[in-house]
Amino acid sequence: MKRNVYLAMKPLEEARSLFLGRFRGRRTTPEPVPVEEALGRVTAEPVFARMSAPTEHAAAMDGIAVRARETYGTTELEPRTLELGRDALWINTGQTLPAGFDAVIMVEKLHQPDDRRVEIRSPAHPWQNVRKVGEDIVATQLLLPRHHRIRPPDLGALISGGVFEVSVRKRPETAVLPTGSELVRHADLGEDLRVEPGCIVEYNSVILSGLVRECGAVPRVWDIVPDREDRIREAVMEAVRSDADLVVVNAGSSAGSRDYTAHVIDELGEILVHGVAMMPGKPTILGVVEDKPVVGNPGYTVSAALSFEQFVRPLLLELQALPQTAPRTVRVHPSRDIPSRPGIDEFVRVNIGRINDRAVATPLPRAAGSITTLTRAEGILRIPALSEGVGQDEEVEAELLVPEEELDKTIVIIGSHDITVDLLADEIRRQGRDVRVSSGHVGSLGGLLALRKGNAHLCGTHLLDPETGDYNVPYIRRYLAGIPVALFHMVGREQGLMVARGNPKGIQRLEDLARGDVTFVNRQAGSGTRVLLDHQLARAGIDPASIPGYDHEEYTHMTVAVDVLSGAADCGMGILAAARALGLDFIPVVEEQYELVIPRAELERENIELLLETIRSPAFRERVLALGGYDPSRSGELRAELG
Repeated sequence: MKRNVYLAMKPLEEARSLFLGRFRGRRTTPEPVPVEEALGRVTAEPVFARMSAPTEHAAAMDGIAVRARETYGTTELEPRTLELGRDALWINTGQTLPAGFDAVIMVEKLHQPDDRRVEIRSPAHPWQNVRKVGEDIVATQLLLPRHHRIRPPDLGALISGGVFEVSVRKRPETAVLPTGSELVRHADLGEDLRVEPGCIVEYNSVILSGLVRECGAVPRVWDIVPDREDRIREAVMEAVRSDADLVVVNAGSSAGSRDYTAHVIDELGEILVHGVAMMPGKPTILGVVEDKPVVGNPGYTVSAALSFEQFVRPLLLELQALPQTAPRTVRVHPSRDIPSRPGIDEFVRVNIGRINDRAVATPLPRAAGSITTLTRAEGILRIPALSEGVGQDEEVEAELLVPEEELDKTIVIIGSHDITVDLLADEIRRQGRDVRVSSGHVGSLGGLLALRKGNAHLCGTHLLDPETGDYNVPYIRRYLAGIPVALFHMVGREQGLMVARGNPKGIQRLEDLARGDVTFVNRQAGSGTRVLLDHQLARAGIDPASIPGYDHEEYTHMTVAVDVLSGAADCGMGILAAARALGLDFIPVVEEQYELVIPRAELERENIELLLETIRSPAFRERVLALGGYDPSRSGELRAELG
């Protein structure tokens, strides 16, 4: 009897057990391949040697072949002379030992008085310096067991043992079906990269194909299927009846009016699970059609990737009889509290760096559609369903996405966002230095607090003190009292109002924000830009409550600029470089200093010295100038020592 469970979430482990248990022990069919093409493949049956290696007795050293019995009694005091061609024969490493000879004396132990004779000063014993027949491989011996992943040395062993073709498991074929009427292929974009309104460039299939290949399987990507139930049904049946071992339908797995995947799978086969208590990845569908596994993969990129890791990857490994290896992990301390909803296994992408012998994990944005949180992440922190989150005073385990040694090469910058920090990270790499910069955008005040807690190597800040008009120093004295730090210039920059190209609302000054017809997008409380804005509003006598959108917060200059570009807001406060990057107009408000706060104890670290050296370099300053809206003339200068 079919079960039609619609978004009745199953716990993650139960969902895995239901789905993977249905196909446990299933294997792809064997196929013969030439040994030269067998690297990485999995043996379908044990492999036995067809011949011995070596096939003949062979010299293991350069020297002379001799009959051991004829050398007995030789000593330093009573050396023996052998006649070449009769008593001894020259031989090279690997050459077949001539018939009747049973030992080799190394050339280094010989004295040759003339071309016809050699003198030896010690006896040889039988089979000295000789590789005997079958010394390495004996015909019929087991070379490789069943379900062994073939490595480069195995290829040589197979050929040496006379095996030139090997039976391996067929690489599982995975049909990937991208669905969505709004999707367009990147190959169909013109030179101007114009995307029609309401359309989205499809790339999930490329990501999923890469993940499939990492599992040693073969992806087959179908054409984009529009959001029509009949077309999706037709595509699923075509994929199920193809040579594919597994079908992945991307998107349409949730409960929206155009989400048909669950209905199609239920109609054609059986739904085992619809909805998994994990985040991202909750709408995952796990089903069977004509005894073939079919996965309804969520459309959001991060959800799709995490759903793949939990369900598709282990199945692809099972089909090839490959072991389910445990992920590499590291114990980490969260840089701040990470709340989570009980009842859901949450996978939080994090940056990880080692600070004072502690691995510190800074959470990245948790949006399920943010692909950059996957490209930037060094680890994934799993918060169990029975937990309400992780506190910053806890030590927890995180899955590593990079080699652990890279954590010691990571500079952790937490604080205010600035485009030049990203530029700095690239400039360090461009100069050939094996150092990574990991940045967390929590605002200037959040950066200072991170330094106080020992959760960052340095912070970026631009906090204006309204009483003194000075940047950063009053806040450092207040929040980092007793901690010796150095304050360095990074860049001077222009802050102002970012508006749509052509400034359709005619915004000219801060007072226009309170007109009533202007929608604003703000930076988060505690950010330097928010402090600056509030100071300027107070000077102008503007009540923040009178500004539509004042409570709409974003965490970076670029996300504010994106809101303005997309029409989600008419105006936002930010830097000129962000406005230029997205082709927005800009109304200057003030020039300010963006600076770096570095604990003095960190200044002795090689990575920090390299960072400051890069900031002071002409190449970095030239790249900053090219962005527009920046003054790098004092970049890397020490402004103050405090604490």
